[in-house]
Amino acid sequence: MSNKTPQPITVYGIPNCDTVKKARTWLDQHGRPYTFHDFKKQGLPPELLDHWIERVGWEKLLNRKGTTWRRVDVAVQAAVTDAASARSLMLAQTSVIKRPVVRWGEGANATVTVGFDAATWPSA
Repeated sequence: MSNKTPQPITVYGIPNCDTVKKARTWLDQHGRPYTFHDFKKQGLPPELLDHWIERVGWEKLLNRKGTTWRRVDVAVQAAVTDAASARSLMLAQTSVIKRPVVRWGEGANATVTVGFDAATWPSA
């Protein structure tokens, strides 16, 4: 048993996303309290997206396999070639961001993960 105080966890996404649902269920089952930030209702502050791009890279954040990406005009898709163009699209259409984005902890020491993989998530 650890005496460490659990670090705050924030899950970013949309509630009807299957992967977000799986991630939230996993956190609940492992007794990991978290705050949920709904992109659709609460928006996405540009500075938060900038932080994620800096931490994990725009390529990892941009979900090119999802239905939102497939609905994006082909010319717009082709124009996404760097962090600035990806950022612009992700701010305009937050559903194109791979989900969930999870912040483990606070401040400069916080870790950011993208997607859900129970094998790599900290369980303690």
